[in-house]
Amino acid sequence: MEFLCYHRDRTGSLALRDELLEAHWAYMDDYAKELIARGPTLSDDGDTPTGSVHIVDLPDVAAARAFAFDEPNYQAGVYRDVLLRRWHNLLGRTMWDFPGGRTGGDRYLIIGLGAGEPADTTPPPLPDDLIAYGPLLADDGSTWLGTAALLRAPDPDAARAILTPDRYATVEVHNWQFGGRS
Repeated sequence: MEFLCYHRDRTGSLALRDELLEAHWAYMDDYAKELIARGPTLSDDGDTPTGSVHIVDLPDVAAARAFAFDEPNYQAGVYRDVLLRRWHNLLGRTMWDFPGGRTGGDRYLIIGLGAGEPADTTPPPLPDDLIAYGPLLADDGSTWLGTAALLRAPDPDAARAILTPDRYATVEVHNWQFGGRS
């Protein structure tokens, strides 16, 4: 089962986040085979972390909850909240398979929280720009709750445009970069 986990940083937690960087990476190293994508979201300045995204393939909901809530930054209070949802990898690849590589161009996390009938259930025709794409699902694995994607785009508005705006209660756009050890 695939899950999207988005930990949002608590205001004023940057020093603690920095102090725990190696512990966070070591924790993620234990999940290297299960990770589909990972990396920090960043403020508009492109330097200050605002959260941490992990898309992971785990056996069940209990394992996903343990992954999200046993993470060292969560345990220490770096994060203010966690979005944890089933997710379906419509591209069938990891971020490391993305043909655009780790660098070059602006990268974004898009989270659309659904309002009504499912929308955007197939990836848009952007094969060179989509890093990860899929529906957010309820724990039952079939009820559509929204859509989440990682992509390369020229700006936040272009990133937002991959989702049908009137089909979502809200659409979040976050600066994002490939995570993990170089």
